[in-house]
Amino acid sequence: MSQPSVVLATASYDHTIRFWEAKSGRCYRTIQYPESQVNRLEITPDKRYLAAAGNPHIRLFDVNSNSPQPVMSYDSHTNNVMAVGFQCDGNWMYSGSEDGTVKIWDLRAPGCQREYESRAAVNTVVLHPNQTELISGDQNGNIRVWDLTANSCSCELVPEVDTAVRSLTVMWDGSLVVAANNRGTCYVWRLLRGTHTMTNFEPLHKLQAHDGYILKCLLSPELCEPNRYLATASSDNTVKIWNVDGFTLEKTLEGHQRWVWDCVFSVDGAFLITASSDSTARLWSMSNGEEIKVYRGHQKATVCCALHDGTEPSS
Repeated sequence: MSQPSVVLATASYDHTIRFWEAKSGRCYRTIQYPESQVNRLEITPDKRYLAAAGNPHIRLFDVNSNSPQPVMSYDSHTNNVMAVGFQCDGNWMYSGSEDGTVKIWDLRAPGCQREYESRAAVNTVVLHPNQTELISGDQNGNIRVWDLTANSCSCELVPEVDTAVRSLTVMWDGSLVVAANNRGTCYVWRLLRGTHTMTNFEPLHKLQAHDGYILKCLLSPELCEPNRYLATASSDNTVKIWNVDGFTLEKTLEGHQRWVWDCVFSVDGAFLITASSDSTARLWSMSNGEEIKVYRGHQKATVCCALHDGTEPSS
């Protein structure tokens, strides 16, 4: 198989992972994933592999192969893996699980390299652009910064006691972090560089974005500049697009019939892909908020999506 320029994948409660042609909407590959649901998908920076976070494993699949078998399995979590991502040059992977841990894995070697104890089910983990700090959010409402250089927790925040932090996102330049919770609220902090790379959170804004849960929040990528957006996907069946300058509502993406679980921007921020309990994924234009394409094929809720339409990092 030749390397596709755009890699788009979705996973569903129907125990399949599907790869799609973004423009035509055609599904060209289906991987059966019988042993568990898939909670999160992420594509490696070089576009070669797709990580699927399940319960309790993480499986790595070859993007450019038709093999149904994973090329690697990462197995030391003991409960649902809710977060997975890669360091920018693809040497290592991070994960967060309902077992209460955040883990780091060397992709070139089996087994977990490091483990951090969050003491509550971890729902979300993001890597700061400086590549030296992980930020996690858990079911008890804690946000923790894990300093990978010092190998310790450098900061703890609780924006709202006993309200689960569902999703975290960091601006590409490290200037903002947003946490979304089960009450439809987004907390926004400005990140101030202290003597360490990033220890100071300065409260900037509290946004009541939805009446329902926010299942995913996501800040727009670097190539979207000078526009800066925050996307919030919700149990109210919508995705809202907020202008980060003042946090005003730019547009509401309406079309999904059920909860919207996940969203991902195209590399230039011109498009957004969403995944929903209505079993579809959809492609939206950011310029007018219109739905461009519906990806149909899953038989049950589509709960996560991954997109890589940028260039691979120069080797």
